[in-house]
Amino acid sequence: MDVEECWRRYGLRPVGADLDEIRALLREHTARERRVQGAGDTELMRFCCFQLFNSGNLDDVLLIWSAKQASFDAACSIDIEFLLGHGLDATKAHLSASRAPSATAALDQLRELEADGEFEDFSVEERSAVYDRYYGD
Repeated sequence: MDVEECWRRYGLRPVGADLDEIRALLREHTARERRVQGAGDTELMRFCCFQLFNSGNLDDVLLIWSAKQASFDAACSIDIEFLLGHGLDATKAHLSASRAPSATAALDQLRELEADGEFEDFSVEERSAVYDRYYGD
């Protein structure tokens, strides 16, 4: 499956069982990309992360972070803002409550970027609208 097929099948704001399929697709491509850079489709991974961002489920934050950490290409392709589908404060609180080492790494990265002013004007709605235009909804 490529980005176009994923977009046609699930749209930009999937719900229910479609989200489970997107999570599985993201896990599959993340694993491929971890094994060999370029083996996973990082554009598809990015699109899946955007779909999960739109769902705003905090349980997806570490999945998105894992995808972003899969390779150099994935890190460049997947925007850090995709972790923030439920907002910056809620995401930081969620990561703070997690015992997973990856949660600490993600939280550290968010705090560093926040201190640098990266999220000063961040809005979930505005970010979603930017990608809606990008993907042509």
